Formats: sequence, C-alpha cells, structure tokens
Amino acid sequence: MTTGEAPFRRAVLGLSGGAVDDTIVRLAIEAGRGRQVELVGVHVIEVDWTHGLTEDLASASDVPQRILDGAEATAEAARVPMATVLLQARDVGPALVDEAVQRDADLIVIGLPYRRRLGGDFDEGKTVPYVLANAPNQVWVVREARREDAGQ
Repeated sequence: MTTGEAPFRRAVLGLSGGAVDDTIVRLAIEAGRGRQVELVGVHVIEVDWTHGLTEDLASASDVPQRILDGAEATAEAARVPMATVLLQARDVGPALVDEAVQRDADLIVIGLPYRRRLGGDFDEGKTVPYVLANAPNQVWVVREARREDAGQ
C-alpha cells in the first residue's frame, strides 16, 4: 500500500446489532476517508433448522432493518455511501464470507462482543474463527471494550 491509498476498496461490514456496530462503521469510514471506497453493511438473520431458508423471518421484526438503517445513517452523516444487505442463513460466518466473495470485497470487518463463558475463559463464538479461517481477503476484528460485568 502506498501513501494516500486506502487499505481497501470494498469492505463488507458484519453488523450484529451489538454495541460494537457503530465502531465498525466509523472505523471503515475513517480508513476510507477521502478515497473511492465502497462499504456494504450486512446483517445476517440466523435461520435454525425448524425453518426453511426461504421463509421470510425478517418481516417478523423491525430490528434487522433498524440495524441496517442505523449503520447507513452513520455513513450518510459522514458522506460515505453504504449499501445494505439483509441475509438469512444457517450460520453467520459462511454468509459473510460468501457475500464478501460475491462482491469481490477485499476486506471484512466484524465485531466481537466481550463475553466470557463459564469457567472464565474468553468466548470468541463461532463466527469470528470461521471468518478468520475461511475469508480469502483481509479481516479486521473489532472487539468490544471489556466490561467489569461482562459475565455472559
């Protein structure tokens, strides 16, 4: 990367609705500021095996759209265009990697909530390890700040 060049040209931002979403969006905006970059905010609704993947689960709640609208509003306020995508999938990790591959993205930015499992070990969940192991592009992981009361 040369001076003045953005660290990415197209980034897929994995938005979970968690506390770190705003940080993810702002980080991508700042990293691409003043350059030709594309941001794609993606929220994945996990569909369990009791439902079909084509069943419309998104309309049961306005939460997924609020997550995407919030990210889009942050980007719009910074005058950075952002496309948003709402997906339904069995697992979040493969859906994010597939979306990044389909969009020829060179960066995935995902959040990691600070949580601990029983026994006191830090719990990274299953999405972050999957994306780190399988994404063909750069991955930035933004961990939520540690809280003293972060028990679960």
